[in-house]
Amino acid sequence: MIKLTPVERSALRAEAHGLKPIVLIGEAGLTANVLKEIALGLDSHGLIKVRVFGDDREARIAMYETICDQLKAAPVQHIGKLLVLYRPKVEAEKTRNSSGKGMREVTIVKASSTGTKRPSVTKVLLKGNERVTQGGNIKRAKARQKSTKKTVLG
Repeated sequence: MIKLTPVERSALRAEAHGLKPIVLIGEAGLTANVLKEIALGLDSHGLIKVRVFGDDREARIAMYETICDQLKAAPVQHIGKLLVLYRPKVEAEKTRNSSGKGMREVTIVKASSTGTKRPSVTKVLLKGNERVTQGGNIKRAKARQKSTKKTVLG
């Protein structure tokens, strides 16, 4: 189980305030599939809310502790039937295209001029400094203007 400082816990509680529960634990209780879903949620989001349907407070506390122990997560908050859990996200290996470098493939869909024919669909490779306009045209980013003052003084 991860230990959090009170400041970290407070910041995570504030961040979790707007979240909706992504896992619901029903009358079957804490099953292997529920634990798997909670683990997937923690891997993808890092901070999640879990709603437990059941009136037994001791059972909810036991579930909370079990989840934190088995998934190596930090308990952030337990209010009523809501449990807030945190585990740092595992940084996935970034592919070349997702890092913003290199070429990326974009699909451009243009409606026909008359509106009665099928739209034309084309796949285009864009460089890092290119973008697709709303009309479906490709534009390059303009070079940044350089300050004359900086070049003279610097």
